[in-house]
Amino acid sequence: MFTQLFRNWWLFAMRGVLAIVFGVLALIWPEPMKFALVLLFGAFALVDGIFAIATGITFHKYFERWWALLLEGLTGIMIGALTFFWPNITAIVLLFFIAAWAIITGIFEIVAAIHFRHVIPGEWAMIINGLLSVLLGVLLFVFPTAGAVGLIWLIGIYAIAAGILEMIFTFRLRGLLRNLDSSVAEA
Repeated sequence: MFTQLFRNWWLFAMRGVLAIVFGVLALIWPEPMKFALVLLFGAFALVDGIFAIATGITFHKYFERWWALLLEGLTGIMIGALTFFWPNITAIVLLFFIAAWAIITGIFEIVAAIHFRHVIPGEWAMIINGLLSVLLGVLLFVFPTAGAVGLIWLIGIYAIAAGILEMIFTFRLRGLLRNLDSSVAEA
C-alpha cells in the first residue's frame, strides 16, 4: 500500500525544486520581479497545483484524506489562472491572491501531513511547510502596504524554505523506499 507513495517520491521532489527555483529568482532579481511577479506567481501556483493534484490522484486508493492534496492543487490552479486572466491587476490585489493561496494551500498541506503521520515518520517537514505557508498568508494580509522589494524577498525566502522542507520530506520517502526494497530483496 505504501510502496506506491514511496515510489512516487519524485512528485514531492518536483514541487520542492520548483519552489526553490522560484524563491532564488525572487531574491536574485527583486526589481525586475516586481514586473514579472504576476506571471511568475501564476506559473508557480499553476504548476504546483498540477503536481499536488497528480499526487492526490496517485494516492487516492491509499489515503482517505487524499482529497486535501487534490483541493490544494485545485486552489493553486484557480489562483494561478486568475493571475493570468488579469495580468494588469494592482499589487494589492495580487498580494491578496498570494495571501489567500498561501493560507488555503498551507491548511490543506497540514491536513495531509497529519494523515501521513500514521504511516511516515518525519512528516513534521510537511507540517512546518504548511505552517510557514499559513504564516506567510497572514503576514501578507496584515501588512499589505509593505514595500514591493521586501514583499518579493519575503515570498522568495518562503519559497526557498518551503522547497527545502519539501525536499527533506522527499528524501525521507526515498529512504523508506530503499529500506522497503532492501527488505524485499532479503526476503
